[in-house]
Amino acid sequence: MPSNSSGSQVSLLVELGGFLYGFYERRLFRELAGGRIPKHIGVMVDGNRRWAKQFNAPTSQGHQAGADKIHEFLGWCQELGVKVVTLYMLSTDNMSRSSEELDLLMGIIANTLDRLDEDANISVNAMGAPELLPDYLADRLNKLTARTPVQEKIHVNVAVGYGGRREIVDAVRELLHDAVAKGSDISALADNLSVDDISRFLYTRGQPDPDLVIRTSGEQRLSGFLMWQSAYSEFYFCEALWPAFRKVDFLRALRDYAGRQRRFGT
Repeated sequence: MPSNSSGSQVSLLVELGGFLYGFYERRLFRELAGGRIPKHIGVMVDGNRRWAKQFNAPTSQGHQAGADKIHEFLGWCQELGVKVVTLYMLSTDNMSRSSEELDLLMGIIANTLDRLDEDANISVNAMGAPELLPDYLADRLNKLTARTPVQEKIHVNVAVGYGGRREIVDAVRELLHDAVAKGSDISALADNLSVDDISRFLYTRGQPDPDLVIRTSGEQRLSGFLMWQSAYSEFYFCEALWPAFRKVDFLRALRDYAGRQRRFGT
């Protein structure tokens, strides 16, 4: 009969690897405890399709795995005391994908919103162009945005149908409409226009700008994400595809952030 020794060795190595991983994760967590944790983190959840391709799985499976990771990630953030998270889930550029993929993706996003709605301690803000979305998805976003949390533990900005340039255009447009409604002189507004004037009309109005922006999948560009708000953010680019993003990857990002000296342009 064949020996079971090789199988036992593999099992032992897997168990040892899990132990070492857990030990390393706990050590990182202890290092961060009481340290400098970002108040607001922006996340570009990138790599769902490539993750699915690695396993010869349908694209929708990658998007679902990415959605599941979002809920796991928000749990990590609450555990560490992060107060605001902005999730880049669907850009205006993504709207050019096939109708089949978009239909499946938007259904997954809708289910994700339903899961967020189940947590009475999460508040949600929608960022993007609702007219680009199916009515059922826009309605869910409106419902979540209007809801008041029982005891807010974390605020989540959901960027769906979002584009950074469009956000700035929308902010300026709303600023001008507001000035006209108040009977203000547009020429005087132009002469005295300030950064704060535009910030008051951004999708994230009233919120702190992101301290840290994380992008997964190895890509190193903004792709229009929080272009105005991230002027002085710290950036962290991770090679892991979003569905494979682990807690230890997140802790490494926070450790890297804690070790930086933020200069804010000075």
